[in-house]
Amino acid sequence: MMDLPCVQWQDHVAQKWTRLDPELKEKFTSLLEIYDVFKFALTLTTQDDLDFVQSISAGYSAEKDAEQAAKCRERGNSSFKTRDYTAAALHYSQGICFAPLSSEQLSLCYANRSAALYHLQHYQESLDDIDRALKNSYPSHLLHKLEDRHTQCLKHLSVGQKAKEDQPNPASKNRKDPDRVKRESVDPFTIGIHPQAAVGFSPEKGRHLVAAERIAAGEVILHDRPYSCVLIPGMEELKEKGRRQDAERAELFGVEHRRCHRCLIETLCPVPCEGCSYSRYCSTSCQRDAWEEHHCWECPLGADLMVMGVMSQLALRVTLKAGLKNIQMARDPITDEHTSCLNRESSDPCTSYYGDSYSSVFHLRHHLDHHSPGVCFLCAVTIAALYLKLSKAGSPPASWDLSRPLGANSQSPDEEGGIADWNSELWLLGSAVLRHMLQLRCNAQAILMLQDTGAANSPVQSSKEIRIATAIFPTLSLLNHSCCPNTSLVFSTGTSLSADFSENVPEYRSTARGVTVTVRAAKVITLGQEILHCYGPHNSRMATQERQRLLQEQYYFLCQCEACTLQQEGDSEGRQQWLGVEGSPQSGLLCGKCRGSLKKSSEARGIGFICSQSSCGHRMSSPEVSHRLQEIRVDLEKAVDLMERERPDEALTLLSRTQSQSGLILAETHPVQGELADATARAYASMGDWNNAASHLERSAAAIGSQYGEDSIELGRQLFKLAQLHFNGGARGPALSVIPKVRELLCLHIGPDCHELQELRAMEDCLRG
Repeated sequence: MMDLPCVQWQDHVAQKWTRLDPELKEKFTSLLEIYDVFKFALTLTTQDDLDFVQSISAGYSAEKDAEQAAKCRERGNSSFKTRDYTAAALHYSQGICFAPLSSEQLSLCYANRSAALYHLQHYQESLDDIDRALKNSYPSHLLHKLEDRHTQCLKHLSVGQKAKEDQPNPASKNRKDPDRVKRESVDPFTIGIHPQAAVGFSPEKGRHLVAAERIAAGEVILHDRPYSCVLIPGMEELKEKGRRQDAERAELFGVEHRRCHRCLIETLCPVPCEGCSYSRYCSTSCQRDAWEEHHCWECPLGADLMVMGVMSQLALRVTLKAGLKNIQMARDPITDEHTSCLNRESSDPCTSYYGDSYSSVFHLRHHLDHHSPGVCFLCAVTIAALYLKLSKAGSPPASWDLSRPLGANSQSPDEEGGIADWNSELWLLGSAVLRHMLQLRCNAQAILMLQDTGAANSPVQSSKEIRIATAIFPTLSLLNHSCCPNTSLVFSTGTSLSADFSENVPEYRSTARGVTVTVRAAKVITLGQEILHCYGPHNSRMATQERQRLLQEQYYFLCQCEACTLQQEGDSEGRQQWLGVEGSPQSGLLCGKCRGSLKKSSEARGIGFICSQSSCGHRMSSPEVSHRLQEIRVDLEKAVDLMERERPDEALTLLSRTQSQSGLILAETHPVQGELADATARAYASMGDWNNAASHLERSAAAIGSQYGEDSIELGRQLFKLAQLHFNGGARGPALSVIPKVRELLCLHIGPDCHELQELRAMEDCLRG
């Protein structure tokens, strides 16, 4: 999915393209170099275009606003009164971001957030907010509140420190084995490609990863950091507890409220940008680093960047981080050894790839020759407008160390088109941003994180993956696509170590915290076999023709992976059989007449379904099947809503009726049956009926295993919930029997250090006494 500019701007540029003189259209489409495309688009971008951007961005204001800060503080107070301290802290943080510097509203929001953090037992963070409130003119008549809270925080911290000191030092147990201490102090986490994989090249596949030796299932293949990333605004992440019908209580917090806008780490007490109300950070160091790297330029643009879309913003960040010197080196293969390696058309692979290597980003394919003229024009005019906005916002960034000083007001007309620019070198900035925006259409990576769903106090964990950011990963981009990949990807945030593999023994060094991706083998990968991951269309979720169409439209290749090849040759036994109306001949649907299975049929008019029993011959049209499935899904959504409103008994009644109806058309292992069984298990669990909950979750797990496979992470997460249900219900035998399978799947896809495995160990220890 490409994060394009807002719809109004897309329509404006599309109309501009339609009205463009045919000769200018022909000239634009004939250009072969991105540098020329950018310069030509710049001559076509007018003040009217910039004014239109300004008119749209008025609805995305990112300015400080004391009135908005006061409203956020009031909402925080309402949440605080209901003891929803997490939501209160988020509202107060919103107020902190809106409040002007050194204002009373800023001090009040800091003080109130310190109270919420105190109740959440974040005592040091509460103390930090107390200090910030005092530095921002907190009202003197309220000082006694802060003084009392300050004392209480120090008391709790001292008690915690004493308890920590009283605990035995685990290191003392290892004094007889100093080598053991040394080994355990080294984190195996490494940035880059691990030795068992290598970079290969072929004209058909380009640069790609292959196994340099046999790779066992679950083994780490690579770790990578993004060269740059941008949070996606508006993704729903946390609902306030005690959801009500009124709009205020049903307010949703997006990831932009919960995560650092630089490193993506979750935080309840972000540090605001001093210039705008949108950007916020986990610490003053992240705030400072973001400002120096890109935000000093983004901040004056404010809402304009929201209008122009995530991809435009990410392309700009990549360019600003690289700087003029790195871009010039990447353009010149003679002066850049790494570039020469990347461009070498031979089977000799390059083996040095790191997340901080700009050359790896610069030489990703931009597909200028494949993008449609409309897409190219939209990207080019968007970046041209962004460039002109930047030229009026201030002087060039420090990373663009020009041969002569030049400010924003030192402009001269372009000889060709009459468009004023900063400086001839800065044409390179605009063309680099356009290059990266075109690259991102095929090389952007969604950063996915697991989000808890359902009530915060739920006795059983429910979660789903959400897309929180878009990034460019130089090393990860080497992996080609497969609809049945042999790898699993896991994203995480936190402090990490990196290693240099130039010697036999890696030398570890600390790196800045931030998001990382870990790629593991999901199955055994033999020597010489290509290492592949999925770009989105997966054979367990989408039919072959639909997958191939989407991949062709966005990535410009016809997928001929193992899944696509087998299914084209008539293999209908795979997981695709459970895709319903758009799946393979075996659809997971039941004949309403004889209870046999329905299969797809292209006989007569249209494509419908026919009973697999020749003696029956019953038919159902695709619209009829779609309508029946839609009715079931509507009831399922109603039941989930009833559970969220703490009415599980009503949800169970609805689910029971829906399951009876679905059984007339859906096989037990159809995905929708799995969803119904999962919802039913949630309802029973919320009522403390663990046995019934486990029984229904077993049915859901069977459906998930049929759809995704017995070795899938989806099945692992469902079985993890089943282990929780058995444990809560005191079913010792069933719990101990399912835990090994859960452990196997989680280790395979996520790794041995995930928090779910820690919880499993605790369960197992308790069950075994």
